[in-house]
Amino acid sequence: MLIADRYERIVELVNERGSIRVSELSTLCQVTEETIRRDLDRLEKAGRLLRSHGGAVSLRDRQPETPYAEREIMNAAEKQQIAREAVMMIKPGDRILLDASTTAWYMASHLPDIPLTVLTNSIRVAAELSGKERIDVISTGGQLSRRSMSFVGHLAERSLELYHVDKMFFSCKGFHLERGASESNELQAMVKRKMISIAEQVILLCDSSKFGIQAFTHVATTSELDVVITDYSPATEQLKQLQELNIAITTV
Repeated sequence: MLIADRYERIVELVNERGSIRVSELSTLCQVTEETIRRDLDRLEKAGRLLRSHGGAVSLRDRQPETPYAEREIMNAAEKQQIAREAVMMIKPGDRILLDASTTAWYMASHLPDIPLTVLTNSIRVAAELSGKERIDVISTGGQLSRRSMSFVGHLAERSLELYHVDKMFFSCKGFHLERGASESNELQAMVKRKMISIAEQVILLCDSSKFGIQAFTHVATTSELDVVITDYSPATEQLKQLQELNIAITTV
């Protein structure tokens, strides 16, 4: 297969599947993984696809993120309540991870200035914590997502592999008891999946508008969650399902 033909085949496969790993492309194109990595780097520079950690993501039909300013005013009172409850779970000396959600930003604003280490991919969260001298803040870096004011992409994912945290707090676009947590944007979903993998305890911050919703991209199965903090009052059957999975639910 000629190099130009291989490039076209790679782009075709990425677009068909939405995302694909280097190992799969290596097998399908019958070249080494190192060759595939170089191909992906060149194709990203050419604007044909987007590199992710361990593979590539299609640029076709990418789901736009809701702008931060718009998310900031959606269900703001409920998110503030959830954030205050979440802060109560944090104790001095904790190593925590906050995602780029507005609820996590509210958490950052309510956090007392106590000895903590906070890892985040959110520019807004890092800026909010910058005035709290006893809190050590670590930013992932990566590709800037202007709509969410956060870092995404394989550099952000790779940096997360260097750490282990006690608690991870995140929100999502939708939460379905059978299908788990999901996001509207694949790049955000991939970063959140990596965050979950490095956390001892995973806490979902979920206002009632997100319950029962299945968004575009999978983030986590329900069984991967440890705690759900929400303003939603689950039905008896839903509570039973969560209890069977040993998931604590706190209703604010």
